[in-house]
Amino acid sequence: MMQNRVVEISSNGVHLSVSRGFLSIEIDKQLAGQVAVDDMAALIIRGHGASLSVNICSRLAKANVPIIICDNGQAPASVIWPVDGHFAQGLNMQAQALANKPLLKRLWAQLVASKVAAQAQVLNAFDLHSADISSMATRVKSGDSDNIEAQAARKYWKRLMGEDFLRGTHQGSINGALNYGYTVLRAAAARSILAAGLHPSLSIYHQSKGDALRLADDLMEPFRPWIDYQVKRISMEYDGDSFELNPKHKATLVNVLTMDLQSCTGASPMQICMDRMAQSLVQVFMGNRKKIELPVSPPPLMLQPRSHG
Repeated sequence: MMQNRVVEISSNGVHLSVSRGFLSIEIDKQLAGQVAVDDMAALIIRGHGASLSVNICSRLAKANVPIIICDNGQAPASVIWPVDGHFAQGLNMQAQALANKPLLKRLWAQLVASKVAAQAQVLNAFDLHSADISSMATRVKSGDSDNIEAQAARKYWKRLMGEDFLRGTHQGSINGALNYGYTVLRAAAARSILAAGLHPSLSIYHQSKGDALRLADDLMEPFRPWIDYQVKRISMEYDGDSFELNPKHKATLVNVLTMDLQSCTGASPMQICMDRMAQSLVQVFMGNRKKIELPVSPPPLMLQPRSHG
């Protein structure tokens, strides 16, 4: 069974417990809901008054389910992840740690090219100019030495969200929605990494100090544009006005993980594509293949932007 349920705790005063394979959620000592642990992809806690036990941390670790604790800006502030969740974890991590710079640069070029190609597909879905960005994706060199990622981003964001839009941490409702969606995506990438027996702190490119999920930041890059796609659709409902991220919006962003993407084996949900990508990365580190497995795009019928009005 695919683990695809991202459980978010956003209220204060929530108590979490695990019993008979289910995560129980209580509010004011009343049962509010239960989720099968084996169905979970991640647990995200935003309510600072939430309480959970060591037993929960241990049980979720055995199921390779990361626990993400967020700060007030929706960004992950702490991560609880398994240290012994895969039969070949030691060998995989050793190969990962020994990966040389030329290999890492080639892998980063793959990830950037895939991300930029997806950005072009998102723009095209909204009938926005994308040919130049699509061309950029074919010109990414080892290590992205020409900084194609940044060049594409400057064009992409202004076309997708408007000339006045600035991508930042605390600027407006669109940025808040993007941050939430990226948190979900980051947790999903971390789950795939852990399930593959890799270490989430040993990155391909990202080098932020003290970050436990640097590899997740790398591997989520090709999938970011599909969060952007859904946030754009949400924003179109408000004709440029600000909006408050509500439970419906959050559910839409979480459901991006079930969005079908094309791959060499046909269409598969995004979480499955992430799992395959992480597993293929292990094979690259082991010297058994040259490139990681990356998705292409959703089937055309999946991309149906809402109209204004």
